[in-house]
Amino acid sequence: MSVEATIVSPEEAFAALNLSLPPAPTPLGVYKPCLVDGKYLYLSGHGPVRDDKSLIIGRIGSDMDIEEGKLAARQVGLTMLSTIKENVGSLNRIKRVVKILGMVNCTADFERHPYVINGCSELFADIYGTENGIGVRSAVGMGSLPDNIPVEVEALFELHD
Repeated sequence: MSVEATIVSPEEAFAALNLSLPPAPTPLGVYKPCLVDGKYLYLSGHGPVRDDKSLIIGRIGSDMDIEEGKLAARQVGLTMLSTIKENVGSLNRIKRVVKILGMVNCTADFERHPYVINGCSELFADIYGTENGIGVRSAVGMGSLPDNIPVEVEALFELHD
């Protein structure tokens, strides 16, 4: 039986997946990691932070393969969830995912950006269900990303009233 089939809260769904959240990253530049505006939570671009605070690094198509890229995108999703918990207190505060922009650091001939970003999107669907965990999305390739991270994702969420 899937986690979603039993109607659980996002916090319960996360616990059932037996995952851990890395530390929420602190800004290294002049920006806010998140901003609440009315009923919306905007998250700045996040990279794949590991539990030990180190970054996953590498370019997809040369340093890592597509499956490693997808796992890196999942780790970005976990990093974003950590920022949500730190700033709004609970994953349960999120009503739904509105939009995701996924950027993939890849070689010029790489064409499967959406598959890589599915690592983040599938995590959000597992936590918030397919109705509320899947929003609109763009997945694009980049010539480089900060610190040579393989994936960066920014997102917009709707908060519960």
